[in-house]
Amino acid sequence: MRTSEQVQRAPGAGAVPMSLSPSRASDFMQCPLLYRFRVIDRLPEKPSEAATRGTLVHAVLERLFDAPAAERTPPKAKSLVPGQWDRLLEGRPELGELFAADEGGDRLARWLGEAEALVERWFSLEDPTRLEPAEREMFVEAELDSGLRLRGVIDRVDVAPTGEVRIVDYKTGKAPRPEYSEGALFQMKFYALVIWRLKKVVPRRLQLVYLGSGDVVTYDPVPSDLERVERKLLALWEAIRLATESGDWRPRPTKLCGWCDHQAFCPEFGGTPPVYPLSVSPDASADGGQGRMAPDPM
Repeated sequence: MRTSEQVQRAPGAGAVPMSLSPSRASDFMQCPLLYRFRVIDRLPEKPSEAATRGTLVHAVLERLFDAPAAERTPPKAKSLVPGQWDRLLEGRPELGELFAADEGGDRLARWLGEAEALVERWFSLEDPTRLEPAEREMFVEAELDSGLRLRGVIDRVDVAPTGEVRIVDYKTGKAPRPEYSEGALFQMKFYALVIWRLKKVVPRRLQLVYLGSGDVVTYDPVPSDLERVERKLLALWEAIRLATESGDWRPRPTKLCGWCDHQAFCPEFGGTPPVYPLSVSPDASADGGQGRMAPDPM
C-alpha cells in the first residue's frame, strides 16, 4: 500500500520528520537506524518484485470498483493486470529494471501470472458485487492534541447503512502466525485511531485480507484499544524527536537485516552511515535514551 510522509527540507540539509505513518512507525520499532536512512537521509532503495507485485495487485483491486457491480468478475479483474502494470511503469520507469535482463519475457510473464492468481484468490474471500466502498486508497491525516500529525493511505473503507465503519487492508503475503499478528494489527489500529480522531467514530471492524494464504483476519476495536495505540505513538514520537536532535540512531539487528538495502551504511555490517545532515543539539546528546525505543506503554 502507498504511504505518504510529510518532510521539511532546507537547502543542503536532510529531512526533518514532521509526521508519522504506520510504515515509518514500524521502521523505527524495527530499527531506528533504518528509520533514519529512509526518512532523514532519504537513501534510495531498489524496487523488489514482491513489493511491486503488491502495488500492482492493490491498483487492480482499486480500479475494479470503477466497473458496475455485475461486471466485477475474476476475468474482468485479471484483464486489468497488464494495463495497471503499464500505468505503474509510466509513473515509475525505474520499475522496469526488475525485468531488464529478462530478454525472452518469461520471468515477467510468470510474475504477472502470480499477480493474476492473487487477484483471482480475492474473489474466494470477498464478493465485490455486493460491496460499494465509501473510499478507496483513502489518504487520511489527523493531528492529535499533542501536535503529532498522523497520516497514511487506507486501502478501502466500507460504511454500512447504519453508519458503522469497516477498514479493509489487502496483504499479498501470507497471514502470520497468531503470535506474530500484532504487527499487522498495529497498522490497522493506527488507521482506526486516525478515523476516530477525524470522524469521531470508532470503526466497527478492522479487516486484513491475506491474498497469499487465503485468510481473512478481523478485529473489532474499542476506544481503550485506540487510546493505548495513541500513547504508544506519542512515546514513539518522543524517541524519534530525541534521536533527531541528538543524531544518535542505534541499529537493532534482527533476521530482517538480510533484506535491508542499506547494509553498506550500517555499522552492524562494517559500514559507516552518511554524515548526519541535521544540526545536533548538545542537550539532546546528553540524554542517554536517544535513538532507542521509549518504554512501551501498551
